[in-house]
Amino acid sequence: MIVYALSGFLFMANEIVHDSLTRKTLKIEVEAETIGKAYKEISKQYAKVAKIPGFRPGNAPVGVVQTRYKDDIFNEVMREVVPNKITEAIREHNLEVIGEPEIHIENSEGLHLDGRESLHVHVHVEVMPDFELGQYKGLEGVSRQRPVEDKDVDQMIESLRESYATLEPVEDRVSEVGDTVTVNFNGRFLDDPEAEPIEVEDVDVELGGAGVEKTFNENLTGVREDEVKTFIVEYPEDFTAPGLAGKKIEYTANVVAVRKRTLPEVDDEWAASLDEDVDSVEKLRERIKENMEKQSKDESDTMLRVQLLNKMIDENEFEVPSKLVQYQVYQLSESLVRDLYQRGIDPRQQPREFWESAMPNLEKQAIRDMRGSFLLEAIADAENIEATQAEIEEEINNIAAVTNQPIEQVRATLTKENGERSIADRLRNRKALDFIVENASITVGEWREEEEKAAENVETSSEEAQTSKEETEQTEDVAAPTSSES
Repeated sequence: MIVYALSGFLFMANEIVHDSLTRKTLKIEVEAETIGKAYKEISKQYAKVAKIPGFRPGNAPVGVVQTRYKDDIFNEVMREVVPNKITEAIREHNLEVIGEPEIHIENSEGLHLDGRESLHVHVHVEVMPDFELGQYKGLEGVSRQRPVEDKDVDQMIESLRESYATLEPVEDRVSEVGDTVTVNFNGRFLDDPEAEPIEVEDVDVELGGAGVEKTFNENLTGVREDEVKTFIVEYPEDFTAPGLAGKKIEYTANVVAVRKRTLPEVDDEWAASLDEDVDSVEKLRERIKENMEKQSKDESDTMLRVQLLNKMIDENEFEVPSKLVQYQVYQLSESLVRDLYQRGIDPRQQPREFWESAMPNLEKQAIRDMRGSFLLEAIADAENIEATQAEIEEEINNIAAVTNQPIEQVRATLTKENGERSIADRLRNRKALDFIVENASITVGEWREEEEKAAENVETSSEEAQTSKEETEQTEDVAAPTSSES
């Protein structure tokens, strides 16, 4: 490394300071000669096109141009010399930089650009962590599989009956809890007469159903077809629909139909209607139990993989780049928002305290996600694990099947977005996790009640979560056997 004597002290032309495992500071000197040369060339370029009063275009003296366009020329010189020096320094120290560098010019104020002074630049960069990979072979794990009992099969058959239930007209009695009443509604805002009235038709109200406001249940129980009821609903201030929250509305309800929910009989004929290869209730129960046991095995395998990966993460504490953590926090936040919407909760209606308490947990999980990803990549490197082209092709086919898109369309999108590289990296990490499991010391333990919650709320790394999600999407619904499963 070259060292220069400047004003009585030593300054390295290109020095690195290791602020932390993932954050480095490059102290760079841009030599006076380099600055002077760039200043001279850029000044000439400006002089060729400069329009200055008293001179013909392109004929003004360079010195006059340098004075008039001082700031513009200075900025052009910085853009000319600084990025190149930063690139050279990054290459010299073999840094794998993440994101854009933070640049601070130490002596820009009053700097002479004519070749008399060097320029001192501090560059702060984030880099991939360089860590020592700990033990990953022979990890101890316990495999626990949820048992499938007859009562579980009974519950699944009942769920099937619910999914195949039909609505039959009620003619010999008034509506009661459990019935579905179809209504045409006309509503007017009592506290805002100028508001546009509510007019909706063919609204199905399941009496006693989840989410049905109690006033609707009270007034639509005990009615018949063609009956008209008028009633007032006072919505609470925190009602989920902002347009109705805190409002008092008078509804006129015209009953179009009253229907009762009818479940199919569990007999051989119904069982055969579900699957062409099922001809009896007994065969249906066998098929359901078989699928539930497969699902339980897959769930157990996933929990074991997560258990071993979490053990790896716990035993390998190292710093991860903040930029990657921030990106992962964003991804986890997006996932949380989608999950809230799927559960019928509007994220925008959640109090600030909800998000303030959620963010530290998301950041903690993001750090673990990234650490797990780095560990899997390191194991893949150590064991020369790679994704084959055949595996990448199979993954593309799976994506096409799940998204119901032509394979070529998926391939074109992935090519445009460098998606095949991403798929290869994900498969590589998945195979690294497979390697950990294959080389682990596994004991079989009994299922425990506390495992119930763990099975539903298992914490995974981003790689494992993505793998689990894809595998779930590609698994047939265990509750509804089809011929393709047979």
